[in-house]
Amino acid sequence: MASKKEISMEDKLMQLAELQEIHSKVDQIQVLKGELPIEVADLEDEIAGLETRLSKVERDVASSEELVQVQLNNIKEAQALIGKYERQLDTVKNNREFDALTKEIELQRLDIQLAEKRIREAKFLVESSSQTVQEGHAKINMKRGELDIKKAELDRIIAETEKEENELTAKADAVQAKVEERLLNAYKRIRTSYRNGLAVVMVERGACGGCFGRIPPQTQAEIKLKKKILTCEHCGRILVDVSEVEQDADIIPATAMID
Repeated sequence: MASKKEISMEDKLMQLAELQEIHSKVDQIQVLKGELPIEVADLEDEIAGLETRLSKVERDVASSEELVQVQLNNIKEAQALIGKYERQLDTVKNNREFDALTKEIELQRLDIQLAEKRIREAKFLVESSSQTVQEGHAKINMKRGELDIKKAELDRIIAETEKEENELTAKADAVQAKVEERLLNAYKRIRTSYRNGLAVVMVERGACGGCFGRIPPQTQAEIKLKKKILTCEHCGRILVDVSEVEQDADIIPATAMID
């Protein structure tokens, strides 16, 4: 088999044209998928964020409910102590003991007031968060529904196109292995420069099949000779002669020289 250096310029052009044809078919599959892969990923990230925020709110609610129970227990303990101290008041022997018990009763009453304040605050947080939790669950369920629909559509498209896409990828790898590295790098650079992925285009009716810029007659004649690899002076795409390329619906008809 001839090495890359031994093949003719015509063969090099045909390799690039064939590679472009395969990649255009792969691009069509990607167009069929559209924005679905990005939308699915975005929805998954959004749901994860919503679940994280909702989880925090639910933890705060649980902590507040625990706090209420703790403060209720504190109130019971303080009330029990107040009852104990009030009974002791009946048996005090001097003013010093009376003052000490009275002070303890006052402290316990202050503790009850503080506990009641904390209970009110905790209950307010629980009540105000209940709607947030409900809305959060509703929004997550809605987003999950959207995600299920988009994933089902994406899975359907993948199931229909996966075999063809794998075959095309294998074919592209096989063709790329034959293409001279310098030309392959130029092809990839041009291809990634345009959203439609066209690096190799036909000259049809005297115009570039990529940007539709006019190609000078002398350049057209040089393209037909296939002695050089020529690019469009307007868009930089590689130009091939339409008369020498198979008329395939997936090859899109499209002046500097690549040295």
